[in-house]
Amino acid sequence: MDRTLESLRHIIAQVLPHRDPALVFKDLNVVSMLQEFWESKQQQKAAFPSEGVVIYESLPSPGPPFVSYVTLPGGSCFGNFQCCLSRAEARRDAAKVALINSLFNELPSRRITKEFIMESVQEAVASTSGTLDDADDPSTSVGAYHYMLESNMGKTMLEFQELMTIFQLLHWNGSLKALRETKCSRQEVISYYSQYSLDEKMRSHMALDWIMKERESPGILSQELRMALRELEEARKAGQELRFYKEKKEILSLALTQIYSDPDTSSPSDDQLSLTALCGYH
Repeated sequence: MDRTLESLRHIIAQVLPHRDPALVFKDLNVVSMLQEFWESKQQQKAAFPSEGVVIYESLPSPGPPFVSYVTLPGGSCFGNFQCCLSRAEARRDAAKVALINSLFNELPSRRITKEFIMESVQEAVASTSGTLDDADDPSTSVGAYHYMLESNMGKTMLEFQELMTIFQLLHWNGSLKALRETKCSRQEVISYYSQYSLDEKMRSHMALDWIMKERESPGILSQELRMALRELEEARKAGQELRFYKEKKEILSLALTQIYSDPDTSSPSDDQLSLTALCGYH
């Protein structure tokens, strides 16, 4: 623990040289410090060079407790985990959680290396009751995970998190199962989606998928949204990274909005991501 704290102080001295490392997390101006950190990263072009904006979002509420989210360049999202009596306090608390995670992301142990991959694969094998041989077989879940890690060698965990979130959503959405049924290999799926970021187009496509699910099983959207909101709140209070849960909420909310605003919602347009496009990829 002492070594980790010393490493964090060293990072602070490098990225925020005019700040006192011992006072960083006690500083009430943590919001500006978080912005300063990512602006410095952008200038160094060390991560997400095209995205230098830290975005805050406060949930509408007539009174406390207040909830605030902060989204970092690259898409990682954090929220306040304490019970906050003002919007400003919630914003500061969210910024503090994000700053701590941003600094931890700079530690050597948070970068994908051969050693990191070996340890991660061994943990994956243990959790799936598989074998190490599975790591060399991309048709297995462990093999696909191994392939994803190998393809992102040298990246930090926050950089890798965006791709992982996409595949978490594809699994939750049922798209990965549909792709397997079309005989697309895991490597093809990974290579295809690695080219894309999680943007409005992808969210719209997934929302349309859920609209089709709602037509087949009325009430499933509301049920999934209640679950997503509960998961998001639990993860926020635990101080976890929130993007997967928040994206689920936004996709489901978008689907519900489209259903009530346009009952005859059309199918995805040709320029959207589709199974057909991916099947033609190889």
